Amino acid sequence: MRRISTGSPFETALSYSRAVVKGPWCFVSGTTGYDYAAMTMPDSAADQARNAFSTIFATLADAGFAPGDIVRVQYTITDPALLDEITPVLGDAMKDALPAATMVVAGLIRPEMKVEIEVTAFRE
Repeated sequence: MRRISTGSPFETALSYSRAVVKGPWCFVSGTTGYDYAAMTMPDSAADQARNAFSTIFATLADAGFAPGDIVRVQYTITDPALLDEITPVLGDAMKDALPAATMVVAGLIRPEMKVEIEVTAFRE
């Protein structure tokens, strides 16, 4: 088993890995839209989704996986009204994977967070 960290302060404070690789599987933790280098969060939900996918795809690459290996995705949004704003971002990011998907409306741990994305990847 291999654990991957991005160095996010949330990973340290909450004691989790950004991803865990076990055999042909890669489980990527829920990822929000922070720019972890600057620890800033864009205001727009679309930009948050783009940042989250950027972190997720970099994590997958570090683990030896590609975006097309994603088989499952869960989107958490804080307001159903955000769906129209983020739909183009989600469609573009997942066009090669077409994974099984779930979308949930729920509160997130910080008020600036509007979107959180969690994926599972599998490679043969």
